[in-house]
Amino acid sequence: MDREVQFIGQSGAFLDAVERASRAAPMRRPVLVIGERGTGKELIAERLHRLSTRWQEPLITLNCAALPETLIEAELFGHEAGAFTGATRARAGRFEEADKGTLFLDELATLSMSAQERLLRAVEYGEITRIGASRPVRVDVRIVAATNEDLPKAAEEGRFRADLLDRLSFEVITLPPLRVREGDIAVLADYFGRRMAAELHWDSWPGFAPHAARQLEDYAWPGNVRELRNVIERAVYRWDDSGAPIAHIQFDPFESPWKPASLPRIAEAPSSAPAASPRAAQDFDFIDDLRGAVDAHERAILEHALGRHRYNQRQTAKALGLSYDQLRHCLKKHGLLEKGD
Repeated sequence: MDREVQFIGQSGAFLDAVERASRAAPMRRPVLVIGERGTGKELIAERLHRLSTRWQEPLITLNCAALPETLIEAELFGHEAGAFTGATRARAGRFEEADKGTLFLDELATLSMSAQERLLRAVEYGEITRIGASRPVRVDVRIVAATNEDLPKAAEEGRFRADLLDRLSFEVITLPPLRVREGDIAVLADYFGRRMAAELHWDSWPGFAPHAARQLEDYAWPGNVRELRNVIERAVYRWDDSGAPIAHIQFDPFESPWKPASLPRIAEAPSSAPAASPRAAQDFDFIDDLRGAVDAHERAILEHALGRHRYNQRQTAKALGLSYDQLRHCLKKHGLLEKGD
């Protein structure tokens, strides 16, 4: 596979999901791919197709959430000329385009009930009927579908057809989120960092400073690998010294002292719930060395501020509200003075 669809990782949870996809690939049966955003569902679909006997045939992708409900059926099954307003000529749908190959349906759970019913017939009998046509067309399509929703729960609530779920779930591959892929954050960060450094024509790859690497490991990654890639590439291209380890990570690209304030809500329902504290109390439950915990927190703040200001001590002191001498004292206390010199 080309460099854009490589699988990078070494954790057991990740390798198990990739292995399951590899085993399912030669089968002609449907596969459901479940996972949070950014976990690589489309890459798994690509793998399922490329390792199948259909690899020379088309892989057609449709994001079911990208089209309004009024157009999704025409997009999937095609239409005849004059079938509806604006249909000036006949058009084949994605099923016909994917004949003999694979059809990847992303965001499957957003399909309307009527589209689900037509999809069920296509899966069950291998036939589709264009909108406005009287005769069905036979198609040979392997379906791979993806979603980040709990489909069994949606079926229980009547939002997804249970009989369609039964037919699509021959194999279900659930992708692990990045936060549980032990050891993979460092591997992925190094991979994306090296690629960006090469794109910027750096002579070598300096890696990440220890505190920056810890920040990457400690972050929850709600956007998973897609978010990690953005964070790493942004950190590398913003770093001015290609000979020094990257020491500043900005997770939120919208973070700014000049960020526009949110508009106040017109009406807000009163709530008796207490306001959430900045930090949950359970964060402090296991602290048995107050002085050590305070020192560790102070050191983390200093490392982050130094990295953010490219180790310029005067700028760092100003940002932290310290005098230059006070900052030097703190750096010496935590053994960080050589980093700032």
